[in-house]
Amino acid sequence: MNSFLLAAAIAMLVRSLAASRLDRWNLGAPVVLVLAGVAVGLLSDTSIDAALNTEAVQHAAEIVLAVLLFVDATEVRAGRLWGAYPGPVARVLLVAMPLSLALAAGLGWLLFPGLPWSVLLLIACVTVPTDFAPAERLVRDPALSARVRGVLNVESGYNDGIISPLFLFGLIMAGDHTQRQSPLDALATALPFAVKAVLAGIALGSLLAWLLDLAHQAGWLTARSGRVAVLLVPLLAYTATVAVDGNGFVASFVCGIAFRYVHRLRKARRVRDGLADHAEIRQDALSRDLGLLEEVTALLTMSMWFVVGITAVFVFSFGVPWRAILLCAAVLTVVRLVPVLISLLGTGLSVRERVLVGALGPRGTTTVVFGLLAFNRLPDGEVAGSVMTVMVTCVLGSVLLHGMGGGPLVRALTGAGRRGPEQPVSGALPAG
Repeated sequence: MNSFLLAAAIAMLVRSLAASRLDRWNLGAPVVLVLAGVAVGLLSDTSIDAALNTEAVQHAAEIVLAVLLFVDATEVRAGRLWGAYPGPVARVLLVAMPLSLALAAGLGWLLFPGLPWSVLLLIACVTVPTDFAPAERLVRDPALSARVRGVLNVESGYNDGIISPLFLFGLIMAGDHTQRQSPLDALATALPFAVKAVLAGIALGSLLAWLLDLAHQAGWLTARSGRVAVLLVPLLAYTATVAVDGNGFVASFVCGIAFRYVHRLRKARRVRDGLADHAEIRQDALSRDLGLLEEVTALLTMSMWFVVGITAVFVFSFGVPWRAILLCAAVLTVVRLVPVLISLLGTGLSVRERVLVGALGPRGTTTVVFGLLAFNRLPDGEVAGSVMTVMVTCVLGSVLLHGMGGGPLVRALTGAGRRGPEQPVSGALPAG
């Protein structure tokens, strides 16, 4: 394990030192860290299976996901729960995503008829959530309209938090021996976990945002201590919720929403009452305080890509069945595209914009972490191996399709270079 940590640190350092040059060659952090992980996995004589299937890796994956969920929830702009374009976002999350989950599970049943339905549900939860970690520059491409960027940003921030209770339910049903496994018992376990998580997330997020704001106004915080305080918020939300038998992932996600909402609310109140100076209006203190957390999140994300490379060596050493490749190819394309197109009918988005939202759905850190958690908490054998195989295949496919091929994909779908720049879009979408 120590050799893996050393190799990961060296790979991340090299990537950081050459980031600008590598970006010009379209070699983002995911590609570089995956290749480094593959190289280390091929050269190592340590059992990769044994290294991954440990309690330490499980807890590390849990912390990474908790931090990512919090950061995603705090990054929603425009001061609204669904961002600047709530209609399309709500349709993608509440209509397209359930349809994609059902299609992924149904296709899994056709391709893997021997797997129980609970494992098929887990596979759907692992492969459906989008995450722009493997294609960071994709969502900032100027060829995309503000509406497309807004929908994709909020969707990628929210979908993993919404899916995590369903993932927990599937994990219990699929054979997590620490919980009961009948459907009613599993539901009776998952629902209280989720309820406690929502309550804890709202309470902790609101309280900690209020305390942070008071400390700012009193002048008690330094620039560094403010960043450290925000870094500790998702860790506190996760660990405190788990301590009372709640779903720490949901709590971290809800905590991020409450944290940002209360902070914005207090700032708006000071502006309305004339208590905020011009410097405070120009600069968002929360954005400044989130700096350290975002940098730590970037480091954690890179470590997950390194794990993907090592895991790929383990998975491919046994061979990847064509069924897994077909399932992942479908999940990355039609299983996402068709539900998105259906859900966005009548929203005012053009056909091209709807196709872009459906086509640009990379899979990243959330898929990796869900896959690792399932691998660690399920019984050894075919079930755990199938989830891991699908996870690795799906993520590597997304790195190729959305990471290295993301730019050409956007140019092909937008016709960039063949037409003038798109006029800026402001305000809400027109009614369909």
